[in-house]
Amino acid sequence: MLHPEMESALNEQLKWEVYSGYLYLAMAAYFEDLGLPGFAHWMKAQTAEEFMHAMKFYKFIFERDGRVVLQEIPAPPKEWQSPEDVFAYAYKHEQEVTSRINKLMTLARKFEDYATENFLQWFVDEQVEEEASFKAILNKLRLIKNDPQALFYLDNELAQRPLDLNLLMTQV
Repeated sequence: MLHPEMESALNEQLKWEVYSGYLYLAMAAYFEDLGLPGFAHWMKAQTAEEFMHAMKFYKFIFERDGRVVLQEIPAPPKEWQSPEDVFAYAYKHEQEVTSRINKLMTLARKFEDYATENFLQWFVDEQVEEEASFKAILNKLRLIKNDPQALFYLDNELAQRPLDLNLLMTQV
């Protein structure tokens, strides 16, 4: 059984994961508007991954005899200055997610909630990958600056990311 404070914090993280998916979907729409379908595709894949993360929290709360309490999701930004600006924003967002996961881990340890700590370890590892992924693309964008040909090649590279919407359903 979850401690009430832990349950509340997990519900807050569920909301944050849904917001992350919503944010990346807004970024996908921005890239669609720019005519960068590879960037848009990459962000759609990230959207699906974030919703899968939310479903992991959803399922875990129920498995621990908790109550899922859905919360209002704020609207994400819809405009950025450039693709580089988008990835800088997303990278900072992922750093915030990492901070939130770390606080959840601290809370689980405070309550000696080893099941939740074990559950959160997957997210600790995942956040290392998430930050590295966004940082790598951001670094490429910083290198290419405004070179249209380089942006075209990066767009094609990002289009290669697998998009598995079934991934989301495996968590239900």
